Amino acid sequence: MSDRLVEFRRRREALNAKILARENVNIKRFFAIDGAVYRAGALDGKTKELLGLVASTVLRCDDCITYHLIRCAEEGVADAEMDEALAVALTVGGSITIPHLRRAYDLWDDLHPAA
Repeated sequence: MSDRLVEFRRRREALNAKILARENVNIKRFFAIDGAVYRAGALDGKTKELLGLVASTVLRCDDCITYHLIRCAEEGVADAEMDEALAVALTVGGSITIPHLRRAYDLWDDLHPAA
């Protein structure tokens, strides 16, 4: 994993810890739901991460896209699967998502360096 992705993950975890340290029960409940919804159930974890990637792309959240790309790589998503998911995101989100697709493909290359 590239330095920028390692730094992203480190910073995300540190900021999440800062938020959770506030001891707000509603925020903690939301974080718990967010974690639980991506666990394997009727849909496997890989499918759920691809769904998260599509939703994040349509909503144009670069932090979320980065997170879901990392998780997709960890779940063993193949290039073709990621391509199809991002094609769905582009179709649903329209041309305004193209800059996010550019960044997503750049990050995906960091997660899957050429052999």
